Order: sequence, then structure tokens, then C-alpha cells
Amino acid sequence: MKNYFILHGSFGSPFSNWLPWLSAEIEKTKPNLKEESICYAPQFPTGVGFQNYENWQNVLKTYANVGLINAETIIFAHSIAPVFVCKFLIENDIRVKKLVFVCGFNNYFGVSPDYDEVNKTMFLEKGIEKIKDLCDDITCIYSNNDPYVKFEAEKDFANTVSHKQIIIENGGHLNAETGFKEFPLLKDFI
Repeated sequence: MKNYFILHGSFGSPFSNWLPWLSAEIEKTKPNLKEESICYAPQFPTGVGFQNYENWQNVLKTYANVGLINAETIIFAHSIAPVFVCKFLIENDIRVKKLVFVCGFNNYFGVSPDYDEVNKTMFLEKGIEKIKDLCDDITCIYSNNDPYVKFEAEKDFANTVSHKQIIIENGGHLNAETGFKEFPLLKDFI
């Protein structure tokens, strides 16, 4: 069964930015798919003291433990979620069909003390390139003027993990703040 996961970033929710729109777009494709598909958009614990790798992986493990994250899974992830996904898949040796990472980064500090605190456990010190052994179709989408994460950090992440990169001119953090309540480009990856 083909399934989809849409994962929010730090201090986020599945009801923010372009995530609800993408979920609705995936639901619209069901009549055209040869087999049934399901879209999951879990709410991860957020906030200082709650958001950390252990708590987030516990949420995703509930899906993985019953086989819902598998070789037919397509994952869309925003902001801190891309590196979290890499770490989770590598640690659990789970192969997936496609990864679409939006504004992903690794080992980047300086956003703000609260963001740095909740993000730090998500990072991978080494071995992040192993994600390419678990997925043959990884696309990184980011902008040239993200106000939260330096372009170089997003580009470095993309150079390390992706097979394809797309740079959006003046897209900011590709979130609602910069007009991304909808993100039509993502339909190409469904």
C-alpha cells in the first residue's frame, strides 16, 4: 500500500503552513491511484522540554512498528523534520520510496535559543549520507533567502543527502509567513 507522511517542523503542527493543503491534494489523487493510499500528518510534541528526538521518534515508531512506513512510503518534511527523518530511517534501517525535504538542515545553530534547544537532538554528527542507501529518490527544496536558516546550511544538507535540488527564489522559509499556505510544486511528487 502506498502511503504518505507529512511532517511539520519545530514549534509547528500538521495544521500550519502548506501541510493541510498538501494533505487535501493527496486525498484528491486517490481516485487516480491503482491501489488505496493513506496520508498521515502526525502532531509531534513541540516546545522546550517536549520537542526532542526521543519524543518525535516515539511518535513515528508507532507507525513503523505496524508496517506503515515501508518501501512504498513517500515522506514530505519541513524545516527540522528532514534531518529528523534521516536520523530515524537510518537508526531503524527503514527503506522508503521517496523523500521530499523542504528547507532541511543539519547541525545548524543560531536561529534562536529556544529553536536551538529543541533542534539539537535531531542532528546527526556523522553518517547522514547513509540515507541515500535507504531511498533512491530524495529531493531537497529550499530558498535563497531563508530568514531562519542560512542558505549555505540548507545547500550543504541538500548536497549531502539529495539526488535533486530545487531552489525557490525569494521563498523565505517556504512557510505561511512567506505566502506558502499552498505549495503547488509539491503536487509533482505525489
